[in-house]
Amino acid sequence: MDLLKLVALDQDDLTVISMHLQDAVVRVGDIAYLPKERRFAIVARRFDWEAGSDVQPQRRLTGMHFEHVKAVRVRGIDRNDKDAVLDLLAISFEEGDAPSGTATLIFAEGGAIQVDVDCIEMQMKDLGPVWAAESRPSHNEPSAERI
Repeated sequence: MDLLKLVALDQDDLTVISMHLQDAVVRVGDIAYLPKERRFAIVARRFDWEAGSDVQPQRRLTGMHFEHVKAVRVRGIDRNDKDAVLDLLAISFEEGDAPSGTATLIFAEGGAIQVDVDCIEMQMKDLGPVWAAESRPSHNEPSAERI
C-alpha cells in the first residue's frame, strides 16, 4: 500500500484523520511543542486499519503536526517519562471564536493533550517503515501490545 498523507482544514477532515490514528501508540519522547514555529508535532506508530482484516495486522511509522498553535496543555501524562507509551484513542475539536478552537488528543487511561489553534491546519503522513503488529487492537480489553 502507498504511504498515506492527509490534510485537515476543518472538523470533518480532522475526524477522518482521527479515525486513521485510532489506536496509534506514541512515546512521550516523540511529542514536541515548538512555540517559536507555532507547531505541535508527534511521531506515532499507527495501526494500519485500511489494510483490511484479511491480512497480517501491521503498524506504520506516521508523523502528524498542527500549525498555527497558540498553546498546548497536558493532563494525565508524565512529560518527564520520555519512554512511556500512550495509546491514542481519538482527536476531537471544540470550536472557539471561529475559526479558532482547541483540538484534544485523547489517550487511554485518562491522558489528554489540548492544542489551541488559530484555525485547523493539521497534516498526517506515513513516514515509511511498516512492520507486523502482534495483534489487532480491541476496545473491549486493554491492549497488551506496545510499540
